[in-house]
Amino acid sequence: MENKQTNSNQQGTLPAIIAFVGVALIIFVIALMNAPTMGGARVMASAKTYFEEVKATAVPFMIVAAIVAMVAAFFIAREVKKVWPQKRKRSEFLTGYAFLAPYLIVTLTFTVGVIMFAFYISFTKYDIFTRPEWIGLGNYKEAFAGFTDATKRDFLQSLHNVLWYAAIVVPIQTTLSLQMARLLNGRFKFKQFFRTVYYAPSVTSSVVITLIFIWLYLKNGYLNFFLQTVLGWIGVTWKPIAWLGDPRGLFQLILKPFGVNIPSSQWYFRGPSIAWMAIMFQNIFTTVPTFMIMYLAALQDISPALYEAASIEGASKRQIFKKITKPLLKPITMMIVVLGTIGTLQVFDQVYLATAGGPLKTSLTPVYLIFTEALGVNGPITMGYASALAFILAAIIFALTFVQRRVLTKGTEMY
Repeated sequence: MENKQTNSNQQGTLPAIIAFVGVALIIFVIALMNAPTMGGARVMASAKTYFEEVKATAVPFMIVAAIVAMVAAFFIAREVKKVWPQKRKRSEFLTGYAFLAPYLIVTLTFTVGVIMFAFYISFTKYDIFTRPEWIGLGNYKEAFAGFTDATKRDFLQSLHNVLWYAAIVVPIQTTLSLQMARLLNGRFKFKQFFRTVYYAPSVTSSVVITLIFIWLYLKNGYLNFFLQTVLGWIGVTWKPIAWLGDPRGLFQLILKPFGVNIPSSQWYFRGPSIAWMAIMFQNIFTTVPTFMIMYLAALQDISPALYEAASIEGASKRQIFKKITKPLLKPITMMIVVLGTIGTLQVFDQVYLATAGGPLKTSLTPVYLIFTEALGVNGPITMGYASALAFILAAIIFALTFVQRRVLTKGTEMY
């Protein structure tokens, strides 16, 4: 018995060594391809010049990558040694990883490797064309320098903007999507037609939708024309607004008739600007149909027997919704709120096309700021600083998602 076990262990040793070397080599090569080096034709002219640049600038990065590669290779090798003596398990193991290999290699190269690269350069001063210069937590300190330096408040203002965006858009789009799903879940003629029409904005290109809304929001556009016409019928004069160019905040507009003027130095008290609220409306218009479909699928999954039993007991429609529908929709509501929050914190394309962060940075978002800093749109390229902003935003999204899951999943276990 002992001899048989010894032979099995010896049988799996060589394949385990081969797996260890192969996995470690693949991960190390992927890390080498993603090493933070100075760009340019001279560096990329040959493998020799590239290796020399890696040796000069990315030794710490490659040391960490080598450690990660050996740890990952160790676990794979241990698994290979365990399953190799058993023919069936060995066959399943090799077949599974053979199918997974293309996906894993692509993911490691273009996702994990890029994340490691970005995390490393977030601690450096790096503009792609020169060697990264290690500055430690300098970029992270720079991100929050706006607390003491008004000239460096871009990131804080962008966070302020997207938090308002999430606080307004997420509840509205969640509520509207639920009500639309309840409406389309009923019995009426041409139901499929209305479902298709309501869902159409979600399958339309975001760029196309944004351009349409830009035309609607022009000072001489259809929205101002509509308001002038309709309000004119009741004797109210409407002064056209440049919707995407008006920096006045919501609270500023509310308090102005009472003689309260919020100075520009207290921009955080002004509330979301008119331009920002215009983009919010567009986002609600395009995202509600997607979440409506999710709610509609969840509603159709609820057993009609529950509604029949409640009706027999004399429950009203309001009681049925409160006691049956709403609790059973808790899991999908949690998912929609989480997805909506992540989407609002990462808003980019509407800002890029419609306002470019203006007016007066009232529609500036973290993702748009990362884009401009990384590509040097408004100044020099600061790839390291942009990477630091990206990881701060990722941490904020993770924290908010974690809190939401903890709060919204309470009481869903029974469903």
